[in-house]
Amino acid sequence: MDIKTITTDELRQMEGAEGLVIQGCGGDLTEWVDGINNDLTRNGILLNGTKFSDCSSFRHEGHTCLLFPFTDDVKLDGGKLAMWRLQTHNAYGGTWLSDYVPNKLGGFITEKQKAAKPDCPLIGRDGNIFNLMGIASRTLRNNGLDDAAKEMCERIRGSGNYYKALGIIGEYVNITSVDEQEHESEPDMGMKMY
Repeated sequence: MDIKTITTDELRQMEGAEGLVIQGCGGDLTEWVDGINNDLTRNGILLNGTKFSDCSSFRHEGHTCLLFPFTDDVKLDGGKLAMWRLQTHNAYGGTWLSDYVPNKLGGFITEKQKAAKPDCPLIGRDGNIFNLMGIASRTLRNNGLDDAAKEMCERIRGSGNYYKALGIIGEYVNITSVDEQEHESEPDMGMKMY
């Protein structure tokens, strides 16, 4: 079983997908996935010997959460699953992906929003990773992407590698040159006054 770690931005790009989100999973995530699969099988929710195997984990608001995606290879009794989710909500905080993203993450990211990473002039700046992280974080916040800024900083701090950290910054902003920004802010000198 492979539990992939994803970001909340990746969750926000899953419009049209559905799944079960379990919130507040502490400890060994494999044990969580096995336990949920066993419980769903015992309750007649997972059918024909199928189980969730391609689960993802993510962090939000200090909690580790698991996404059990509804894929064609997982056969479910949807009505029983809905009842199980309501009955176990206090224990697992279970909710649907389609409810979690709009209510906890501000909604799904549209195709237009995916392409709209803000420009961030980093080339030509002090290359200290914390300096670059601060500039990129400020750029994201100035563009209303506070959650993305926080998530980016957490991922950079956990990367343990300068080049991985630069790659993470590039996932969130379009890295541009300081020179490009200066040229854009210079007044147009095309018309001369004599």
